[in-house]
Formats: sequence, C-alpha cells, structure tokens
Amino acid sequence: MHKTKRWLALSGVALIPLFLAACKRQATTSQMKPPTGFFGAFYNVIGKPLQHLMVWIAGFFGGSTASGFGIAIIVITLAVRLILLPLMLNQQKNMTESQEKQRVLKPQLDIIQKQMKKPGITQEETLRLNAMMQEVYKKNGTSMIPSMGCLTMLIQLPIFSGLYQAVAYSPEISSSKFFGIALGQSSMVITIAATLLYFAQSMIMLQAYPKAQRKQMQTSAMLNPIMTFFFCMFYNAGLGLYFLAGGIIVLIQQAIVTYIITPNIRKRMDAEIAENPPVIVVDEHTFDEQAPETETTTTVAELTGDDQPAPASTAKQNRNAGKQRHHRDDH
Repeated sequence: MHKTKRWLALSGVALIPLFLAACKRQATTSQMKPPTGFFGAFYNVIGKPLQHLMVWIAGFFGGSTASGFGIAIIVITLAVRLILLPLMLNQQKNMTESQEKQRVLKPQLDIIQKQMKKPGITQEETLRLNAMMQEVYKKNGTSMIPSMGCLTMLIQLPIFSGLYQAVAYSPEISSSKFFGIALGQSSMVITIAATLLYFAQSMIMLQAYPKAQRKQMQTSAMLNPIMTFFFCMFYNAGLGLYFLAGGIIVLIQQAIVTYIITPNIRKRMDAEIAENPPVIVVDEHTFDEQAPETETTTTVAELTGDDQPAPASTAKQNRNAGKQRHHRDDH
C-alpha cells in the first residue's frame, strides 16, 4: 500500500513539468507572450492576479530597483505555506499514526503474506487470505488504504504554476533582479540553495524511521531534492525562489514531525497497546490446523501394509481361545 501511495503521489508531481512545459514557449527566453486557449484562461484567472499582487507587494520594498519582486515572491510563498502548515501537519500526523498502526499489525500481516506466497495457492484461498487481512485491519480499527495526503499538493499546484506564469509573462518582473539574480532566467545559486534545503528535509525525515527501514526509504527520500534541482534548473529563478522559500517551511515542518509529533504518537500508542493489546486474528499456528490430519492419514496408510499388527479385537479373541485350551488340558 505504501508503494502504491508513493507512485500515485509521484505521478501527480510528474504532471507538473508537463503542465509548465505546455505554458513555456522557449526555455532560453526571459520573456514570453501570454498563452492562449486553456492555459491562457488559467493565466487570466491565476497568473494575472498574482502579477498584480506581486507588483503591489514589491511597492513596499522599492519595486524592481530594490529586489522588490523577489521579496514579493518570498512573501507570497511564505504566506501560502504558513496557511497550509496546520493542514500539512495534520496530514503528517494521520500518516504517522497509520504507519505506527501498520507496525503493530505487521507480525499478523507478515503471516498472511507469507501464506499468500506459497506455491500452488488457489484463487479461493487467496480470497480467503485477503478477507483475513481485511479482518485484521477492521478489528484493530484501521484501514488497508491510508490517507493519501495529496490535498496540500493540489492546493499548491495552481499557485506554483501561476507564479511561473506571473514571472514569465510580465516584462517588468522577468527583467527585474533579486540581489543581482535575474528572475526571468534560471539561477544555479538558487537551484543549489533550494536543493540543499530539501536534501536536509529528507535527511530529517529518515530519522523518523527505524534503522532497519532507512535503507529502503533512501530512494524515495531523495526524490524531493532531485526534482527540486531539475525544476529550479530548467525554469526561471522566480519559480526557484518559490522552492527556496517553501523549502524553509518544509524543513521546519519536517523537524516538528520527526522530533515532536512522531515521538508523542509512538509514546501514546505504546501506552494504548499496553492497556488494550491488538486483536489477534492470525498467529503462527493459524495455518497449521491441517497438519494433524495429514499425520493421521499417513498412519492409516502405513497400517494397511503387510507388517500391520493384528486388530485389537482379534488379539483378544486369540488370548481367550488359548485360555480355554489350557483349561481343558488341566482337566
């Protein structure tokens, strides 16, 4: 389930470059003409209002002559991220609780999955094992399909794309600079800084997992910094500032999850498990019920051979006959 969840999330993220590429006319130009059609409508609804907002905020910081537009992008990004922070923390909390419940139920789930991997298993047996797995989850008050946690990503997508359009299609913003960095072109400085922030976030995230699972999670943990690098490298520095400012909030958020939320959840769940142990649906002996029947069948088959002992009733009759003959001989 965790693999499915990761792939669905990655599929959604993978659509972002395609969306931006559709808006982008030439990778090397710092200024482009506004798009038409669907992307033109999106620009009119999201991109233009963000342009006006950036111009208004930049006015408080000296406009384009004093890095005002770069500061405006940072202010908008921080505002969006801070508004979404409680929702994101709540989603992280729910995901952590789901992972901890999975950890508690893992011994039972492993037994069922091991049984599923046995050769020669029939479709009927597979359905029965799936039903048993559902019962494990149901009786312990959890679900096989945890919360996907994609809502915050969906909320950010229009702002993410709108900021790109606001910079790319505005001659004033795209030609402005942020401490000497042209906002209309990609910047290696911003790319490296943003990538390092997301790399630090990934390292902190791995600390929340047991040591045995960290190696398994390293690949997925590195996806965030890798994708951040490519986004910042191939798109304008205005979008790179979005990642840079957002990375600061993401880093703080991950530190809260790893060092505060996760330990508290584990402590609480350990106390709950001590008071109310998980419901045992399957154990190591659940699938051993057929073993005695096999042994009995084998024993019966062995007794049908030539060396089988006489039945108990026949032996008793022979002993009685011997006693009668001995009694006649005495007389």
